[in-house]
Amino acid sequence: MRALPALAVTLALVTSASAQPRPGTGPAFEETKYGTMPRPEELKDKKKKNESPTIGVYQYTLINKNGVTLKCIDYGAIITELHVPDKDGKFADIVLGFDKLEGYMGGHPYFGTNAGRVANRIANARFKLDDKEYTVTKGNEKDAHTLHGGKSGFDKKFWQGKPSLTATGPSITFKRTSPDGEEGYPGALAVEVTYTLTDNNELVIDFRATTTKTTLCNLAHHSYFNLAGHAAGDIKGHEVTIAAKNYTPADDTLIPTGKIAPVAGTVFDFVKAKTIGTDLEKAGGKPIGFDLNYVLDKGTSARPELAARVTDPKSGRVLEVLTTEPGLQFYTGNFLDGTNKGKGGAVYKQYNGFCMEPQKFPDSINKPEWKDKSNVILKTGETYKQTTVYQFSVAK
Repeated sequence: MRALPALAVTLALVTSASAQPRPGTGPAFEETKYGTMPRPEELKDKKKKNESPTIGVYQYTLINKNGVTLKCIDYGAIITELHVPDKDGKFADIVLGFDKLEGYMGGHPYFGTNAGRVANRIANARFKLDDKEYTVTKGNEKDAHTLHGGKSGFDKKFWQGKPSLTATGPSITFKRTSPDGEEGYPGALAVEVTYTLTDNNELVIDFRATTTKTTLCNLAHHSYFNLAGHAAGDIKGHEVTIAAKNYTPADDTLIPTGKIAPVAGTVFDFVKAKTIGTDLEKAGGKPIGFDLNYVLDKGTSARPELAARVTDPKSGRVLEVLTTEPGLQFYTGNFLDGTNKGKGGAVYKQYNGFCMEPQKFPDSINKPEWKDKSNVILKTGETYKQTTVYQFSVAK
């Protein structure tokens, strides 16, 4: 276990490498070795002749006073586990993921990651900024568009983690600087993402970023949730409400048309609660399922406002999503195909998890009509800010 920075005396240190939920123990923090990876280029010191070619990846465990437990790692600033109680007080890990670092480094559908520099899609991997056209990397050779930052986005990078104890609960801040030109984007982008686990059973995610040149920035958290437990099967019985009367229609490749349309009278209407399975097969897409951006009803307040509510009737677990962002990508794990062997040997199949990803609208940079509603341009001297809250409770 690495030496920890000095924390407030009320922060208890858990000594077990496999910390389990312990209601009533108070806020706690643990840091353990999770694996090793090749030393990133930006961390190489050319003056050191005998520098190790690898670097340690650490896992951080945060526990609030109710026993809610969050685990995350330096690689990708990925959330690997999230244990919350059900209506009977029984804890379960409700996020999809892997037991070991190799799973996250071996290619996966963004389990527990933060998408960036630009979340979601940019059409044809091209955009114009200050009258100059930029080409960014694609996620794969089969896709014409860039996705979640490109071939090697923020989910595939090493982040520097630092713990702290805040007034609301244990916290961890991850930092990295994306070099000028990384994946084709201009400017060096200094990014921070902070996870705070409050005693109100909230996971608060704060993003901050600054740049050395005018660039694009649109970050989003990408955990796959299953409120019955990560290995509990499909999420078709989960009940969803989304605070959005409108959405952005998209083409067959999930690039928005530029229009904003009402959800009323469509299968995409979640203004009133309904199960995911109710209209799942009518949602279209290849493969079939929900994968679209909702235009949230929230105002322009800088404070997080309610975006969505999800309930699992069997366990009684409830997830409420609050955000400062104008859009919410709702995705039902359509592309999960059973090829990912997850924690405890779980096989993640289609519809075994859902994502609620607050963000700016997809392909906003190529939709000038959205510049006031969904601006993804970040200039020097400005600070990108986003706060998203995942709040957990049980149905009454």
